[in-house]
Amino acid sequence: MSLIGYARVSTTDQDLSVQHAALKSARCKKVFSEKKSGNQQKGRTQLDACLNYLREGDTLIVTRIDRLSRSLRDLQNLAHDLKENGIHLKATEQPVDTSSAAGNAFFNMLGVFVEFETTLRKERQLEGIAKAKAEGKYKGRQPTARIKSYQVISLIKEGFTRQAVAEKLDIGIASVYRILKDHLEDSPTSVLPGSRSKIKIAKLDVSMRVENNSKFVRGKNKAREYIEDDWINQYDMVKDDWDYILKVPYSSMEELEELVYEIMSEAQSTADIKNCFVEISIEHIGSGKCW
Repeated sequence: MSLIGYARVSTTDQDLSVQHAALKSARCKKVFSEKKSGNQQKGRTQLDACLNYLREGDTLIVTRIDRLSRSLRDLQNLAHDLKENGIHLKATEQPVDTSSAAGNAFFNMLGVFVEFETTLRKERQLEGIAKAKAEGKYKGRQPTARIKSYQVISLIKEGFTRQAVAEKLDIGIASVYRILKDHLEDSPTSVLPGSRSKIKIAKLDVSMRVENNSKFVRGKNKAREYIEDDWINQYDMVKDDWDYILKVPYSSMEELEELVYEIMSEAQSTADIKNCFVEISIEHIGSGKCW
């Protein structure tokens, strides 16, 4: 039986040392760590590696359960998978220990508050956006990745692949392509490695349906509005009733597929804030590939 630690912070400028020290004090045999958002499990390679490393009888140790996820559904799924494989979960700063009934109950209660806190924070953000729109001050979502434009261009010129740049700077692959697209539009004579021969524009035919989670919720129109705002800010978008055409830069079908899943995931995350769900179908015009 081994004690295995997992540490996480959300951004690259945050420090993992405090969590590392706590996990070492808890006598963890091995510690996995990464700097990734906890809003969803997808893309967190070190968490996947940690879960693959664990064996029956082991105990996974974190400082707080929100290090694993800030989504109640992800936490519940993770706890279920650990239990099915005979693995316990403990937290150093919270009375969480899934090997006992009391510790397991506290884990479930904390999970509810973690997600509630995340939802409240997002609701405040949306209220701020709505107020800014009413005052004519709304400029769209802040382009947080674009402050790294110089770094993206520099790394591409050094020979890094688009995917390697995204991972190195901890930004989405879609953000890398948007930065490259803007750079080539501003400097049409500029030549970037792979840009002339590989970058293509995919036309995606998107059908989307947004519905409330229950009859007591009235957020679907706002959810759709926020999703459309995101698409307008990130891509060339044409709207036709409830259908859309998104023009997305890509270099390979593999990367296009990653971009499509990112589009779908971001739309669902936005809908979750308004207690809605999204059904999306996407077809790549040209190849006919569907998602």
